[in-house]
Amino acid sequence: MTDEGPFGAIGRHWRAAVAWVAVGSWGIWAVFRLVGADRLPGIGVPAVPLLALTPYVAAVSLVPVGCALLLRRRRAAAVGGAVALALAATVLPRAFGQAQPAAHGPELRVLTANLYFGRASAGQLIDLVRRTRPDVLSLQELTPDAVEEYDRAGLRRLLPHTALDARWGAGGSALYARYPLTSLPDPAGGDMAMPRAAFTLPGGVQVDVTAVHPPPPISTPGVAEWRRGLAALPAAGSSGPVRVLAGDFNATLDHARFRALLDRGYADAADRAGAGLVPTWGLTGMIPLTIDHVLVDRRAAVRRVTVHDLSGSDHRAVFAHLVLPG
Repeated sequence: MTDEGPFGAIGRHWRAAVAWVAVGSWGIWAVFRLVGADRLPGIGVPAVPLLALTPYVAAVSLVPVGCALLLRRRRAAAVGGAVALALAATVLPRAFGQAQPAAHGPELRVLTANLYFGRASAGQLIDLVRRTRPDVLSLQELTPDAVEEYDRAGLRRLLPHTALDARWGAGGSALYARYPLTSLPDPAGGDMAMPRAAFTLPGGVQVDVTAVHPPPPISTPGVAEWRRGLAALPAAGSSGPVRVLAGDFNATLDHARFRALLDRGYADAADRAGAGLVPTWGLTGMIPLTIDHVLVDRRAAVRRVTVHDLSGSDHRAVFAHLVLPG
């Protein structure tokens, strides 16, 4: 038996402490993600916005495992490995897609774009509409001036039917469509407009679409309004009109409130298509996140999803090509 002396014991305890602190830090994050911390009472800023960083935390989750191995703490390394696997299980499936339902109805093309206070390039938006040929376009942060600019550029000639609620600042949103729209009540009725409308596709399939834009959960009032806005969105049923939610949700698949919305009859189009990790915001000096989504009625199949840069905006546009149930 070797007598390590007091300094040897101190070194051993120090190495154990470092290993377990590293593993514990990632472990706490994993627990918060798995239990859905953003839906728990008393959990607000900064926990709610930080959960959006889970893919980055998962990407470096082997760091504490390597640290524990270097410090010769096998139990800590084993626990760290379990944490890394748990985080990987929550993130990696988004890159591989999901099984699709057998949908044989008409096709529906949906485009959504946050305009960054109406500053997105009119020419580039019109070009994107021409290339993707959406049946319905959801726009967020649409100002009255931007409505006039996009009209002059030819947006309404391409998509003549509208449900508009333009506002100054970030609160305005709108739907532009190829087919006549019947306006429905805004589901949230708050400071952030979320226009909703119904239309009928050739063949008689009815579609109910909402332009989504709850406030960002970056303040205590913002978290409360974000939760209220997501909860107010209509559920998709197993019968009746096909429902689509398209816009800037200010939420990722790592938010329990967003996943609860999916549990009400929706699928994330990008997640189904294997594009769930493609960032849609924050590519200009921020941390890129996937907060813009097209949510589709689970009865619909997703043919493809593409993400497009939009000059003048801090968001990227999301296009989804869907096949609806017959």
